Amino acid sequence: MEIVKLEALKERAFEIRVRTIREIAAFGSGHIGGAMSITDVLAYLYFNAMNVDPENPKMENRDRLVVSKGHAGPAVYATLALKGFFPEEMLATLNQGGTKLPSHVDMTKTPGIDFTAGSLGQGFSAAVGIALANRVKGIDAWTYSIIGDGESQEGQIWEAAGFGGAQKLDHLIAFLDLNGQQLDDYTKNIMPADAEAMAKRWESFGWDVYSIDGHDFEAIDDAVRSAKSKAGKAHMIILNTNKSQGYIPGEGIKGNHSMPITKDGAEEAIQALKEREGR
Repeated sequence: MEIVKLEALKERAFEIRVRTIREIAAFGSGHIGGAMSITDVLAYLYFNAMNVDPENPKMENRDRLVVSKGHAGPAVYATLALKGFFPEEMLATLNQGGTKLPSHVDMTKTPGIDFTAGSLGQGFSAAVGIALANRVKGIDAWTYSIIGDGESQEGQIWEAAGFGGAQKLDHLIAFLDLNGQQLDDYTKNIMPADAEAMAKRWESFGWDVYSIDGHDFEAIDDAVRSAKSKAGKAHMIILNTNKSQGYIPGEGIKGNHSMPITKDGAEEAIQALKEREGR
C-alpha cells in the first residue's frame, strides 16, 4: 500500500475513534468495546474499498456492508458521518429520544445502513442473501459483512456460512472481529475459539480464509485484494483485534462491552490516544 494512502487511512481511523468516543459520551454510556475494535476495517472499507455514494445511498449497484454485530453502531455512525452520509452534529443524538442513531444499526432510520441488526446472527444471513440476490440480478457489486466472535456462538451464523459456501458466493467478503471478548466474559471462558480453530471451521464450510492483524491496514488490504482475485468461493477474513482499541481506559479489560463515559472522561481518553500516537 502506498505510504500516502496508508497515512490517510490511519488518520481516518483516528478521526472515527475520536468521534465514536465523543458520540458515546454525549449519551453517557454505550457499546464502546466492540465499536472500537472494528474501527480500522470500517476506515478501510469506506475510505478505500467500497463503491458508495453519500448523495445516493440507495443506488442499486453500490457495495453493501452489513454489520451483523449491530451493537457496534456508534463506530459505524461515526464512519458514515465522516463519509458525508449525514451531518456530524447528529452523532450527539445517539440513543436519545427521536434519534436516527439507535443503539443497534437500523436501516429504517439511518442513511447508509444497509440492514438492521441486533438479534445476533441475523445480519450475516441477510448479507449472504444480498450477495446471492446481486448475483441473480447480475449486479457486479461486493457485499461485506462484519460478525463478532461472541456472535459466532449463534447457530444462525453457521447456517448462513454453510449456504454461502455451498453457493460459492465469491462477491461476499465477511470479517470476523476476533477480539476475544463478549458481553459477559472472555470468549475463552465461554466457548473457546482461537484464530486457528475458526479458520479451520470456515474452511470446512468451503470458504476462502485469511487470518490477519485487524489493526494493520496493509494486512487488511492484502487480504481483501487476494480475496477479490479468487473466484468460486466466499471469503472470510479473520481480524485478530483488541476490544476497545483506541479507547485506552477500556482496552482488553473485562466489562468493556458497554461502558459509561463522561464528557470529561472522553476528552481525557482522546488526549491519551493522541499522546500514544504521537499527535
